Amino acid sequence: MSATSMAGPIGNSRWFRLIPIAMIVYIISFMDRTNIAYAFAGIGHDFHTTKAQEGTAGGIFFVGYVLLQIPGGWLAERWSAKKFVAIMICFWGLMALACGFAENFTQLVIARFFLGVAEGGIWPATLVLLSHWFPVQERARAYGFWIANLAISSIITQPLSGYIISMSDWRTLFFVEGALPFIIALPLWLIFIKDRPEDASWCLPPERDYINRSIAQDRANEPVPGPFSSIFKSATVWRLVAVYFLVQIGFYGLNMWMPTLLKTLTHAGFGAVGLIAMLPYIVAAIMLFANGWWADRDRRYSWHVFLPMMLASISLILSVTIGSSMIVLSIVFLCLSMGGALSYDGPFWAAASRTLPVALVGGAMGLINALGNLGGYLGPFLGGYLQDVTGNFYATAILFALSLFAAGLLMLTINVRDVAPRVRMPMGKPAE
Repeated sequence: MSATSMAGPIGNSRWFRLIPIAMIVYIISFMDRTNIAYAFAGIGHDFHTTKAQEGTAGGIFFVGYVLLQIPGGWLAERWSAKKFVAIMICFWGLMALACGFAENFTQLVIARFFLGVAEGGIWPATLVLLSHWFPVQERARAYGFWIANLAISSIITQPLSGYIISMSDWRTLFFVEGALPFIIALPLWLIFIKDRPEDASWCLPPERDYINRSIAQDRANEPVPGPFSSIFKSATVWRLVAVYFLVQIGFYGLNMWMPTLLKTLTHAGFGAVGLIAMLPYIVAAIMLFANGWWADRDRRYSWHVFLPMMLASISLILSVTIGSSMIVLSIVFLCLSMGGALSYDGPFWAAASRTLPVALVGGAMGLINALGNLGGYLGPFLGGYLQDVTGNFYATAILFALSLFAAGLLMLTINVRDVAPRVRMPMGKPAE
């Protein structure tokens, strides 16, 4: 029987209580990370910057993002994911507001850097939190649902940011969206999130027993954990770092420059651009759920990374090639490109969770996310630089497409252990 049907009569409260709150928190986090895409024009005007400099302001976030990746995963495993993330929510909210107070380009870059530091530990800490609640056979779907926050956040951020910019200025954008961590994210996180099933009164004994028994079985199938330094000696971990790095070049490059691309393509104002920019992320949300579900069915995780990457790279080239000659078709291909660039995420992190013993997985995920996200700096910067040099988006699109395709090819070289037995049982019969 599948994990879903096996857990059905036991209880599914973890799906409805944890994942939505974790999604809301990261939706606001991702909003504060990427809203600068709509501020580029105003920043360029006020601070007299080039597109390469604007890309630097967008990407410097990921340099700061590195610092708390491994410590964040370690603290979540050894201390408390709930407490650590709560502290980081306060820090990131302050830095998001600081972006709006920047008096010059240097101050903006510094604020963006520390915004990255603040958000850096949240990702691995949340992955560790979910690993305490979801057994291996459910994890690709759990990660996929949670990672859908990237698409949902963009569906919200694009029209909201476009509207704020069209009605006011880039500083107001940072002020309005920088207040949301304090108004929404922090209260919800403190009230609803629990570190483990034993801490949650709403998690009934049958469900708690199922979670603990399943995770214990997962750990029994793991190799004996070695020293923390073994993370750095694992060729598989370094390949996952490289895959994630290449993906982030393409994804964040496209994410940061999409409003500019759509404005050039449609010649519309930022209000209309924000509405159009929702469409790629609606497609991405659907593809995230579908790919995560499919990956849990066949567990060919590497292929569930490669195929979306291939789709993303080909569609991006087609979108830019068609351009304004067929605007609707160009936007369709852009939707498919963004869908591919995001839908790999659930299977990727499910694969990453199986590369090392559970005792070290938090640190491994932190390392992958830390070094891989440096691609989030390189993508926006190189995208801006190539636009400065060529005066168009075509060379930038080729760079992003090649990076995504290379990530998919490299993922095919990774052999992911299938540590959870595939058991099929009659519907409604609990696992033994």
